[in-house]
Amino acid sequence: MIVITGAAGKTGRALTWALAERGARVRAFVRRPEQVAAALAAGASEAVVGDVGEPADLAEGLRGCAAIYHIAPNVHPDEPAIGRAVIAAARREGVERFVFHSVLRPQLRAMPHHEAKARVEEALFESGLAVTVLQPGPYQQNTLDAREAIVRIGDYAVPYRVDAPFAAVDLRDVAQAAAVVLCEDGHADAVYELAGPEPLTPRRIAADLALVLDRPVTARRIDPGEWCERARAGGLSGYALDTLTAMFAYYDRHGLTGNPRTLAMLLDRPPTRFADFARREFTPDDARHA
Repeated sequence: MIVITGAAGKTGRALTWALAERGARVRAFVRRPEQVAAALAAGASEAVVGDVGEPADLAEGLRGCAAIYHIAPNVHPDEPAIGRAVIAAARREGVERFVFHSVLRPQLRAMPHHEAKARVEEALFESGLAVTVLQPGPYQQNTLDAREAIVRIGDYAVPYRVDAPFAAVDLRDVAQAAAVVLCEDGHADAVYELAGPEPLTPRRIAADLALVLDRPVTARRIDPGEWCERARAGGLSGYALDTLTAMFAYYDRHGLTGNPRTLAMLLDRPPTRFADFARREFTPDDARHA
């Protein structure tokens, strides 16, 4: 049995599906009862509802399991403490393998949520567990958040410069690589960078989407202050808002690049290019079924 924390999110569901394809048994650890159905629909064998910060809930979730894949709550101010609690629970319950879903370049202190994952990595390497750390780049799927504006008016707006380069990676590739690490031997004490196959800029993304949609798509930079106001109006505040603002400022200066060779090794094939992702996810239904 493999436990996935944060199993109801898009990463958890993708990993559950990839593991189920391999015949692995997955216990989904979710926060709310209404998330159970989504986890089971993704292929989980069973689900446990609980709080990753509560030792009793973690004990129930990890009991009798051979491995854990830990996905922390997104942009959470207490991520290091949560990570340490999950590590302690894994040691108490005798879990043999611990795979941590980190982030590309966790050592970058300019982005607090990256540095928080570095603190969890540090605790893992001091834990005595059989540890593997996966460090994925930004997901290609993040463009789906802007799908309506892209498809309706050809507008792809980002709060950083449109020529900033990113090692954007297909979440399906990340999930399949994670399934390899969890289901095969020989990955203990490894740190794997999971980066997309090309330095991808918003401008390049717009060009690839334009080819798929057969209409102009323009990438444009919106002022980060404007993005903050919209986010604040949508209920985002505090640590999450400050952290994402810092992330966009870093992106504006540097982008976030990485090397695809490790991901290609784990997949035994080249990682998915964004143009192929765009054809898969943005091709109009009438054209897809023609």
